Amino acid sequence: MRIAMIGQKRTGSREGGVEVVVTELARRMAALGHEVTCYDRSGTDVNGEPTPTEPYDLDGVRVVPVPTVNKKGLAALTSSFAATRAALRDGADVIHYHAEGPCVPLAWASRSGARTVATIHGLDWQRAKWGGLASRYIKLGEKTAARRADELIVLSRGVRDYFREEYGRDARLIPNGVDVPESAPARLITERWGLAKGSYVLFLGRIVPEKRPELLLEAFRGLKTDKRLVIAGGSSDTSEYLEQVSEAAARDPRVIMAGFVEGQVLIELYSNAYAYVLPSDVEGMPMSLLEAMSYGCCCVTSDLPECADVTGSAGLTFPRGDAAALCDVLASVMADPREVAALGEAARERVRENYNWDFVVQRTLDVYKGIK
Repeated sequence: MRIAMIGQKRTGSREGGVEVVVTELARRMAALGHEVTCYDRSGTDVNGEPTPTEPYDLDGVRVVPVPTVNKKGLAALTSSFAATRAALRDGADVIHYHAEGPCVPLAWASRSGARTVATIHGLDWQRAKWGGLASRYIKLGEKTAARRADELIVLSRGVRDYFREEYGRDARLIPNGVDVPESAPARLITERWGLAKGSYVLFLGRIVPEKRPELLLEAFRGLKTDKRLVIAGGSSDTSEYLEQVSEAAARDPRVIMAGFVEGQVLIELYSNAYAYVLPSDVEGMPMSLLEAMSYGCCCVTSDLPECADVTGSAGLTFPRGDAAALCDVLASVMADPREVAALGEAARERVRENYNWDFVVQRTLDVYKGIK
């Protein structure tokens, strides 16, 4: 089967959850013998480095950069139309769109006779970084996916219910997957930031308003602890907000702004954290939360269903937006290392039993094959 993937910024990167999911799906489908092409945005990556301009192979996946206007609100628009044109030209059997904004040209693909699938990673028009015009465009992508996609995939029960109530459209619930890795001792993070196992609390994600790192900073300031707080991640069209968070972090000497991390540093941060915190107001199905659980982290999240459903009884929650409540939960976590260890082990077992990539890939391929 010839499969086209559209919506990611850069295949193989960790710039966001969409990139992680698309990369895993593409690599695993290619390993099963399918012809998979990922159409990436051209321009620069999260570190400002130029991305490839010519097609190349990544673990058996063909990666094709497409023309992109790299300005806020225009990147997804221009790249998704260019990717759709390329996928139609290449004769893909299935075009799989990821995220709401890139789904707008799905209608064009459908009219051209292509089989289409849309995965909604979250209700992106709700994200605070988007202005009115961009938010309306993303909502158009949502409507297009709901009304024109041959198959619709969602990651959580709440979003499935939303599409049923808003559009009368049934969606298939296929959550993300995660591998259960081996932990690594603190080495690079000790050299870089003086961090040891269990000496810090970790936030890892894009530094965007809906993930609420500033709320975590406020809660952490109220804690009497010698543990550090590591905030790891880069901006996503949110440089002004990142600056505000950095200024707030600078007022507490216990806080480390680690920036965008990947590779061995990322592995060590997950492996040695005392606890992981995700205080988001809006999520789809956060990959960083699944990854933290897979490393055996005790996880604290807002009571957002998209987070609480993932952790179940293996995590702790607080009422979203309530810094005082988050501070109380973190204080209880600091006071009970045994409970922290027990929750971490329960989290690892939960992802092992419920979030398996092989299952996710097979379910997705079954969706492709079922399209008439």
